[in-house]
Amino acid sequence: MQYLLMIYDDESVWAAMSEAQRSKLMTDYRDFTESVVKSGQFRAGAQLQPSPTATVLREQKGKRTTTDGPFAETREQLAGYYLVECDNLDQALAIAAGIPSVKVGGSIEVRPLVQRPGNPH
Repeated sequence: MQYLLMIYDDESVWAAMSEAQRSKLMTDYRDFTESVVKSGQFRAGAQLQPSPTATVLREQKGKRTTTDGPFAETREQLAGYYLVECDNLDQALAIAAGIPSVKVGGSIEVRPLVQRPGNPH
């Protein structure tokens, strides 16, 4: 089963880090990603641009609108994701626990993908 591990961080925490702290965190991410790739469970992953670069698309009563920035005002913003293949939720949670953002106040939402007939995932 595939799980999406969504990384939520407070962008103000990142902005307040020293260059050395940011560099260390990025090294930790590189090492973590390499370990998940080597395990054979990695399917995809990426860091996202900061939330002000987001554009939200909505459609109501046949009218489409776009809005700059994130959908909701929250303390944490979606910062990136990993898509992993796991046997069960416990395995996915174990991988999520290793994501470096957890150690600096971030959170990881772990959500299984819907399995459809004919789709091997």
